[in-house]
Amino acid sequence: MRRLYPLMLALLLAGCAQYQAGSRNPLIRTSYDAADQLVQLTQPTLPKDAPLIVATFVHLDHLTEAATLGRVLSEQVATRFTQMGYPVVELKLRGSVFVREGKGELLLSREVKDISLAHNVQAVVVGTYATSPDKIFLNLKIVRPQDNRVLSAHSVAIDLNETTQALLLSEPS
Repeated sequence: MRRLYPLMLALLLAGCAQYQAGSRNPLIRTSYDAADQLVQLTQPTLPKDAPLIVATFVHLDHLTEAATLGRVLSEQVATRFTQMGYPVVELKLRGSVFVREGKGELLLSREVKDISLAHNVQAVVVGTYATSPDKIFLNLKIVRPQDNRVLSAHSVAIDLNETTQALLLSEPS
């Protein structure tokens, strides 16, 4: 049993180091900070006893499409909500959500209410992004699906660099 303690400690420390390394990545940090801001700005406050849905973030001019960047950012925001203790419904496991191969979970308004009722969802996190020559502008909202009321909104500017450019251009094969 004594031999297991050093191994368990090493695995725990490796996990902590890996979390810290990921959270220092600028794109992940931006996503996590945006989720934190959304929660802080939400009125009324979101209770942690009812689930949320995080939809794929889409391009502002093409609302039925998302580059890999939109899917990555929405996954990171969903991760942060989970870390904060909010139950997040995983849409990829549902058959009734509008999912196009390589496009992510794109929620149609009629489906939001159906899914919200089925899972007793208190809110949906949605986002859009647009690009300029040197920035990606990401706009996030927490919306109450019962009446489409925006409970909070937050915007961030992300540097357009080699990584984000690759995520904008990449499509699954």
